[in-house]
Amino acid sequence: MKTDRDRPAKIGTLRRINRVIGKAVNAVEVAVLVICVAALAILLMVNVAARTFFQSIYFAEEISMFLVMLITFTGVSYGVRKARHIRMGAFLDAMPPKMEKVFIIFISLVSAIVMAIMAYASWEYLINAMSRSHMTPALRMPKWIFYVIVPIGFGLASIQYLRTILKNIIEKDPWQSPDQESEYEDEEIGGDPA
Repeated sequence: MKTDRDRPAKIGTLRRINRVIGKAVNAVEVAVLVICVAALAILLMVNVAARTFFQSIYFAEEISMFLVMLITFTGVSYGVRKARHIRMGAFLDAMPPKMEKVFIIFISLVSAIVMAIMAYASWEYLINAMSRSHMTPALRMPKWIFYVIVPIGFGLASIQYLRTILKNIIEKDPWQSPDQESEYEDEEIGGDPA
């Protein structure tokens, strides 16, 4: 027979699992974003210099497109995890905490489903692109390699929304995302009032 003592142990285990998943995904996302933004900046600066003094780097456009796609679809998951996505903040801030939590769970569930559908649709698109065997013009690489990040990004975003639901189930206070507690942020205009 299960007792009330088992419940805190289960919640503690869920918190640990959620924290481990969060740290692992965070490390990967931040590494990808930092490396891709730095690589894109360097590539574009080198290409401008090469075009000015010699000739343009022939593969710069394709690599830039790939890096932008990596940044975009990795950033989707990162934005969800850090609560930097579009949300109804003013509407939620006006609610009592329990109602806010219910709305956050509902919105996160709908968003997780939408992201999962998008991941599936982009997976189907990726499989279709793989079957066509199209190559990029400059690098002569299979074009589908550029699309691999799309279902991964949508899938990770779906996981982040599910983690938000889990966080709201196991925590007392409402959370906008797995890493961002829901709190009203007062902004001061014009400095400290004296």
